[in-house]
Amino acid sequence: MPVIAGITLLTGTVSCRKGLDYDNQNNLNPNNVWKDSTMIGAFLSDIYGNMMPGWTFNGADSDEGISNARSMPDYSRGILAISTTNSKLDYTNIDKINFFLDKLQTLSSDILSDAKKQQFTGEAKFWRAWAYWGMVKNLGGVPLILHTQPADNVDALFVPRNKTSECIAQIVKDLDDAIQLLPGVYANAGKDYGRITKVAAMAFKGRVLLSYASPLFNPTGNAARWQAAYDANKAAVDFAVTQGHGLFPSYRNIWYQERNPEVIMVNQFQYPNNPTYFNYIRPEPMTKDVSNNNQPLLSLLLAFPKRDGAPMLLDKARLADPAYNAEFLTDFYTNRDDRFYATIFCGGTPYPAPDEVAPIYVKGNSFWNAWKYDVAAGRYVNILNVIHPGMPGNPGLTGFFDRKGLDTTVTANLGKQAQTDWPEIRFAEVWMNYGECANELGKTAEALQVLRNIRQRAGIQPGINNNYGITAAAVQDIRDAYITERQAEFAFENKRLDDLRRWKRFDILNNQGARHGLYLTLNNNQTVSPSDNIMTAAVRARFTANYIDNLDGDPAFKFNLDLHHWFYAIPPSQISQSKNVLQQNNEWGGAFDPLQ
Repeated sequence: MPVIAGITLLTGTVSCRKGLDYDNQNNLNPNNVWKDSTMIGAFLSDIYGNMMPGWTFNGADSDEGISNARSMPDYSRGILAISTTNSKLDYTNIDKINFFLDKLQTLSSDILSDAKKQQFTGEAKFWRAWAYWGMVKNLGGVPLILHTQPADNVDALFVPRNKTSECIAQIVKDLDDAIQLLPGVYANAGKDYGRITKVAAMAFKGRVLLSYASPLFNPTGNAARWQAAYDANKAAVDFAVTQGHGLFPSYRNIWYQERNPEVIMVNQFQYPNNPTYFNYIRPEPMTKDVSNNNQPLLSLLLAFPKRDGAPMLLDKARLADPAYNAEFLTDFYTNRDDRFYATIFCGGTPYPAPDEVAPIYVKGNSFWNAWKYDVAAGRYVNILNVIHPGMPGNPGLTGFFDRKGLDTTVTANLGKQAQTDWPEIRFAEVWMNYGECANELGKTAEALQVLRNIRQRAGIQPGINNNYGITAAAVQDIRDAYITERQAEFAFENKRLDDLRRWKRFDILNNQGARHGLYLTLNNNQTVSPSDNIMTAAVRARFTANYIDNLDGDPAFKFNLDLHHWFYAIPPSQISQSKNVLQQNNEWGGAFDPLQ
């Protein structure tokens, strides 16, 4: 069956009577697990269930979104302390994987076939690499533990940190083993869809080596690391193509046509076994319990280019010019690439879900989230409940909402039955990883062609010389183009902060200062109704775009990330628990250098 969730294994005891010992089949003896191939598979499924990433709604961690005013994380504000800026060592899953791998080596072929043993070994080694990378990317080197630890030797449990380079070597070794042992496509693709494949292992190896070559781990620009990352990512792209992977023609439908060629590593969500939950990102009152997370910031709204590939620029000083304002609004709403409409819900258009709050809101009408300026009070007032009289709830802060992947088939009351899959790795990422490495090695033509292909799929017009609006030519300019393109391509896919950190480009956030917004503001003596649509020119003419400098409404809330702390601290409690065998990172007063 498809791998979608974990199965918890319970342990029982063997029931005994004097003179009569027998296995009580009504209890699950842990030793009996290793006598049954089905239960061995269930143990591995539990590892999948514990480790497979799913939907995250953390746009407020970077410059993607805002959820509540004055909620910017301390880390983003440059407020750092060892007690809060730390990332703990967690070996829960690694211990389980080591135990599983050690047990596999003891099994005879009559319990588990050699072919299945190889497959399971490959899958487990992928997940061990995944677990180690999750710690190494935050902390640098960590203790490498590769076998079950003996519980009767307490001193052996205190293991010092390995060098970062040693950890990367082990992660790559585990992934190379997985690549050798796993198929590109499983023979029973329907039953085994969602299992880690050779393609996924190659793609993840490319992701790891790209990060290891990036300035975070490679501040001196060691070309050998970029070459290794290039080789790994190119191999992943080339092999993925032979296995039927590629860019899916419709960007929006990557999340709605399941099992499409773009998906390389996926968490399958389905009701009732493994549903997901999108109420977090839906606007009130189109939701319940939680709402309004990931409201797009102006920085994200402008990240998507126009359909001719030109950047969507805003000259805030010219917004007072009615002609410029009208032209800007027309471009902003009607002249964007396909990714904008797949990622952002704009107030003034129909909300893409079956909810109705009749007669306040009727499906098919526009769901308005706009502002009017109150001169007497000197502030902007959201007029959602004016356009939709009696509409309850908090209208939010920006007028825009996260739309990517939203399950559009369920109402708010059935929000916990959402089923949109989460593609953790998709072909576009692997391709862009390869292109980024190519650029760092001076392979300009390869790097630019990747960008052209990504933009072509986004519905951008070919333009002059089929460049799809790309003007970059030199290495630094292409590097900047990749930063911009990744922001649009992977918006709300849990990549933005990691990307900025590995590039050591927190200055991109800091230069923004406060979190900015764009208020769609109804002009004086104008009205609008739910039957109107902002995509219509005559309706748009009733509005003005207004720049909001600080959505938090407090000058203390602005991006001010520390440019001298790039790695997190180990929690002091874990250092004490280790009897000081663990060393703290040197950025936090310790002796450990995460760059070694």
